[in-house]
Amino acid sequence: MFGLSELAVILIVVVVVLGIKKLPELTRSAGKAARIFKSEAKALKEQDAPGAGQVVEGRGVGRQDESAPRV
Repeated sequence: MFGLSELAVILIVVVVVLGIKKLPELTRSAGKAARIFKSEAKALKEQDAPGAGQVVEGRGVGRQDESAPRV
């Protein structure tokens, strides 16, 4: 994907554009967002786990009855 030299150039550009004073705030926000994303993904996985093996039978919403003529 990216080599070490490309990442270094990107980091230098970010520091120059945002300024050295904003960098800790930016990394803190990125870490917080990553933790929130990870916890939400885990919650969704746990929510889906109990019913993952269930089979639901029924008719789909919005589908035409098979005996009805197609237009």
